[in-house]
Amino acid sequence: MSSLPFRQPSRKPSRQMSTDPHNELNPQMEHYIGIDVGTGSARACIIDHKGDIVGLASENIGLWQPQQGYYEQSTNDIWRCICSSVQRAMDQHNVDGSTIRGIGFDATCSLAVFSHDTDEPVSVTGPNFDNDHNIVLWLDHRPIEETAKINATKHNLLRYVGGTMSIEMEIPKVLWLKNHMDPELFARCKFYDLADALTHIATGNETRSFCSTVCKQGFVPVGVDGSVKGWQEDFLKEIGLEDLTEDNFKRLGGVDGVNGNYLSAGERCGTLSEKAAREMGLPPGIAVGSGVIDAYAGWVGTVGAKVTLDASALDSHFAKNDKSQAFSRLAAVAGTSTCHIAMSPEPVFVNGVWGPYRDVLIPGYWMAEGGQSATGELLKYVLETHPAFQQALSISESYNTNIYDYLNEHLRDMAQKVEAPSVSWLGRHFFFYGDLFGNRSPIADPRMAGSIIGLSNDKTLDGLAIYYYGTMEFIALQTRQIIETMNKSGHQISSIFMSGSQCQNDILMKVMAAACGIPVLIPRYVHAAVAHGAAMLGAKAASSDKSGKTEDLWNIMDRMSKPGKAVLPTQDKGEKALLDVKYKVFLEQCQQQQDIRNKIDEVVADWGHTTDSKKHLSKETASKELSEEMSKEA
Repeated sequence: MSSLPFRQPSRKPSRQMSTDPHNELNPQMEHYIGIDVGTGSARACIIDHKGDIVGLASENIGLWQPQQGYYEQSTNDIWRCICSSVQRAMDQHNVDGSTIRGIGFDATCSLAVFSHDTDEPVSVTGPNFDNDHNIVLWLDHRPIEETAKINATKHNLLRYVGGTMSIEMEIPKVLWLKNHMDPELFARCKFYDLADALTHIATGNETRSFCSTVCKQGFVPVGVDGSVKGWQEDFLKEIGLEDLTEDNFKRLGGVDGVNGNYLSAGERCGTLSEKAAREMGLPPGIAVGSGVIDAYAGWVGTVGAKVTLDASALDSHFAKNDKSQAFSRLAAVAGTSTCHIAMSPEPVFVNGVWGPYRDVLIPGYWMAEGGQSATGELLKYVLETHPAFQQALSISESYNTNIYDYLNEHLRDMAQKVEAPSVSWLGRHFFFYGDLFGNRSPIADPRMAGSIIGLSNDKTLDGLAIYYYGTMEFIALQTRQIIETMNKSGHQISSIFMSGSQCQNDILMKVMAAACGIPVLIPRYVHAAVAHGAAMLGAKAASSDKSGKTEDLWNIMDRMSKPGKAVLPTQDKGEKALLDVKYKVFLEQCQQQQDIRNKIDEVVADWGHTTDSKKHLSKETASKELSEEMSKEA
């Protein structure tokens, strides 16, 4: 993590003089809090009016796995961790609570369930449903059959989620709950995306965000493709959720402007309630912004960064800091997996890429979301399963560094010993295709797997280093595949704005820029870019006037984003030629795997389906049908 800006400890911020962005004297420092809830932790980030981070704290949150493929969390636990993080960030950095003007939230796209009559959490843990685990986590894969049923409808709204609804989305999970809960208990349930659940806890309001509902719940904004109420009544009835259409979809959030309120990112959804303020250790009445999914907060926290780009990465028709420049910038939020977020002025449909989604961040603009199912997790898996892992880990610990930095240095040493022109030359005969966790984009097929050309019996550190490099190269080449697929469909991506821990991997960032042929931008706050984006949503909420109008989000991003570092594409013609050839091989590996699987599936279609085995194959069959639907769409 980048070091925090210097602060005078001897004077309270409330007594300091400062100049705000509009060049007016402001006798009191203003601060904004961003709450970032990831899969494993809740983080509180405090920024000042210039966008500098002045406080940061996090706390691990609980994760329960009642059985294989089931992942659950608790809003009670998460809220406790949020409050603890806010208090520690305030206390450790001596921030006066009276200077907090706004709070923004982001969270994973997980389903949260409450009772509509008591507003208490409703358990999602079957068969008894008797604990406070009221969140079905995004990576929970229990609704296999429900997802297959939903995609079999071929409903028009599926166009807006890449052609098929992912098992990671929330409507399949709602349908699973209906199929497994007591009907009386299900009838009491109301449903939120986790980010909306957190703003509900903070304010007491029932406001929903376009980001949550449009991206993960099948909501189509009014006016898009003939949508009248946002929620698609015929779709919900067809899949068996007709009870959610009652009272104008009240249990899902209602109809905008009738019995519901839907907002774009950061628009003021209410103020901090007395109860929430007391638990957070803050004064009540602080503006709270409409929340977003965590990857989208990564877009907010990165693409406005102050960087020097050449003409090929900018639109010459607009100023360098104009909102239109965002159309060419892909936000890559890289952690366990990687999400790719892009904005466009008009809807762009891309097979295997979720969206287009209107209004989710900036009203009137469209977002698309691609992704890689596993990147950080893939690197971890490759290292931990190699025979030389323990040796590499021991050596890295002896040098007081992490294993990735050690292996990067080892690769450079290997290149120097053989006088190689670049590290990429070392892996010239090693071709690793790494969809070990399935493919999210652009193939959209969970059956995709890995393959290697050039596998040897090398168990040494050198062998591990080459395998590790091949994995980084795969991540970069697949990013190129996603970008090319999006650009062929109408996007105009010419730069990548990274965030997440992978930004610190200098070899990965260099091969990413070289393979894609475009600059890769690293934010100042590598580990806190997502939380920084959430804090900007707090600043937007605080800008609300009496009519509810807020400052344009892009203007806030332009003002508060910090200078970043650019990693430019290689100028070495030999390295570029090598990566171009390896990209062709990568595409062949991708296509050949699908062709081979289809040939084998055709041959064994009627083989081994005995009476005894069939009863064990229901979920496997549903999963295969789901995969086939996704493959057809892609």
